[in-house]
Amino acid sequence: MIGRKHPLFSYLEAMLEAAHLAQGIHRYYLERGFTQGTKSGPTDLVTQADREAEEAIKELLLSRFPEAGFLGEEGGSEGGKALRFIVDPLDGTVNYAHGFPFYGVSLALEVEGQVQVGVVLDTSRGEAFYAVRGEGAYLNGRPIRVTERKELLGSLLATGFPYDVAKDPENLTYFQRALSKGLLVRRPGAAALDLVYVAAGRLDGFWEVKLNPWDVAAGWLIVEEAGGRVTDLEGKPYRLGHRYIVATNGHIHEALIQTLLAQG
Repeated sequence: MIGRKHPLFSYLEAMLEAAHLAQGIHRYYLERGFTQGTKSGPTDLVTQADREAEEAIKELLLSRFPEAGFLGEEGGSEGGKALRFIVDPLDGTVNYAHGFPFYGVSLALEVEGQVQVGVVLDTSRGEAFYAVRGEGAYLNGRPIRVTERKELLGSLLATGFPYDVAKDPENLTYFQRALSKGLLVRRPGAAALDLVYVAAGRLDGFWEVKLNPWDVAAGWLIVEEAGGRVTDLEGKPYRLGHRYIVATNGHIHEALIQTLLAQG
């Protein structure tokens, strides 16, 4: 367990509080009903819960740490980048809007360009995944680790598709290659949860294309702190904003990349 004397504990504590605040907002609108609109296209939804959760998170975190910057999916960027929070107030909005119970909130703390704290809260299951760099990964206070599965065939994988997949079908090619090899692939629809499910050993691997920093910042750290590996599609260390992300237990990493890139 991460002790109170750790220099980043106060950030972790506040981020967990903010995540639970967002969870309450998600649940409130599920019970009362909500309005929704679209952003980049008819399948790129945004709801009252997205916007109000982000405002609540920002207000809480910046009141505690006024020196920090903030990057949110709905409101964009403000403040500096030396110390900033990176937030997705409702990852899996389409799932949320349809009542499909796979969505949550993702918060990361970036210090001098490196993610140091990550929190992902699964709203429906009430599961809080979190990590502080160098201190391991946890689920509701219990340590978690990636799987030890060494064979790609038989591994359980996940992926997802961008809202403009009809115009940019690149990941459909990778998906088809994986299926043609008999791989087991799921598409739950919330990248932050996909990543922490790798960390918790519920998935062996995950890949996706065209994700944003707020989708992956927290989950990326949690996977690595759980003993996993996160890279781009060339096997190079992942960087926020990169087009490709591959996260696995480490053992199947190279085989998964080779399968996705295989020609013919």
